[in-house]
Amino acid sequence: MVGHWLHAAADFATTWLPLAFLVILALTGWLLWKTVGMMPRVKPANLSHGAKSQTTWADVAGVEEVRGELMEVVEFMRDPKRFQRLGAKVPKGILLYGPPGTGKTLLAKAVAHESGANFYSASASSFVEMFAGLGAARIRKLFNEARKNAPAIVFIDELDAVGAQRTGHGFNREQDQTLNQLLVELDGFEGAEQVVVMGASNRIQDLDPALLRPGRFDRSMLVPPPDLAGREAILRVHTRGKPLNIDDVDLGLVARQTSGLTGAELANVCNEAAIKAGRRSDLTISQADFDWALERVVAGLQQRKVLTEKERRILAYHEGGHALMAHLMGSVMELQKVTIVSRGNALGYAFYLPGEDRYLHTKEELADRMVVALAGRAAEEVVFGRVTNGAADDLEKVTEIARAMVFEWGMSDMVTSRTMRADNYALSEATKRVRDEEQARLTDGAYEEAVRLLRKHRAPLDRIASELLEKETLVRDQLRALVEDVEPESSASETVGVPRVVASDPGGSV
Repeated sequence: MVGHWLHAAADFATTWLPLAFLVILALTGWLLWKTVGMMPRVKPANLSHGAKSQTTWADVAGVEEVRGELMEVVEFMRDPKRFQRLGAKVPKGILLYGPPGTGKTLLAKAVAHESGANFYSASASSFVEMFAGLGAARIRKLFNEARKNAPAIVFIDELDAVGAQRTGHGFNREQDQTLNQLLVELDGFEGAEQVVVMGASNRIQDLDPALLRPGRFDRSMLVPPPDLAGREAILRVHTRGKPLNIDDVDLGLVARQTSGLTGAELANVCNEAAIKAGRRSDLTISQADFDWALERVVAGLQQRKVLTEKERRILAYHEGGHALMAHLMGSVMELQKVTIVSRGNALGYAFYLPGEDRYLHTKEELADRMVVALAGRAAEEVVFGRVTNGAADDLEKVTEIARAMVFEWGMSDMVTSRTMRADNYALSEATKRVRDEEQARLTDGAYEEAVRLLRKHRAPLDRIASELLEKETLVRDQLRALVEDVEPESSASETVGVPRVVASDPGGSV
């Protein structure tokens, strides 16, 4: 019996196991073929082979300093001999870094167009695969293609996906191998080949130092959010070809209202304004459309939430506290609009017109900003004797300001000549206690000041809240009429730039 089973097993092994092995081998080969076949072909992004980018300098605005630096690349690609006879070499690699939406990809496309070069683009994440060697192979193919079709611009977006710092522990050998291949390719061509590598990243601090050394990415250029003049220029680019009501639309005012917005966000504002005008079947875009679009982009979609009469009254006083305090702290921010109509997660919000773009703020100005932000909760305490959970975002903003004042800027009373960040050096427990006490003193002092001023000016607070309950939304002229008999009491002596929206948002944040 045992011999019979052994004989059957031997027959099975000799007949079926080789066939099963062949089937498994065929399936494995088919899967590998499909995987390689799905690898994206390297070619000019969104262009046919050998075509040129259609983005010009006229499509780029708000980044004049970066554009001036990149003009050197354009001139070299146009006339390389002018530089080569002097022994000069164009930078092999140029890294553009900054917040998302500031125009890094747009700049790379414009450089390719203006220099007459082919534009090869790839996201760094497309190089990272679970299969060993595929990422490095894609890197080689990209650079080989660019060399064959020089002059060329090779643009690698989200560079930190493949260029992140190596740990040295071998946890991600495929990503390390891909990065090593990129470093080899950057070292493997000379400027005479007229191939320039441009990279973009939102997290330059995470990039491997070997990638940023001279000879690879020689230059790093910050692409920041645009200033006032830059925002107006960007708005003019994105309204080009759109039928504006020229007697009504003021792009300069829109630029002032959009402090801190990036180019992508400004483009979205222009598009939303056009959509709003289209809904009315209007032939032109008005200033009201831009105002609506700005609120839509910054604060979110308008929502009609069902509130009890008690909640509406609390909300009216909360927003009224912000509105009145913005007037009292007139040197800090100019209130444009206050509403108890919900948008996004916010039950209500206050919209401020920023002053001129500034980079330096005094201790007094920052203290006034905290007072304005806490005025909503202070109004609840003054009027109702208790507070709600509606000031979550206000408290977060105030905490951020106080933390920066104490941790980074030396603006506390006890520590004025050094930072107190734990990531710089080890802090003693006593130092940490002082740091926390100073931060609490600043925020608590701002809240006490807000309560004091609102108690002193209770009558105008009641007027604003009453109007909000009746009309739901008040604009600048209406607010000025309600507080024309109230003198400002700001401790700061100069105007100060502020965030584009400081929202009092019961139930959420903006």
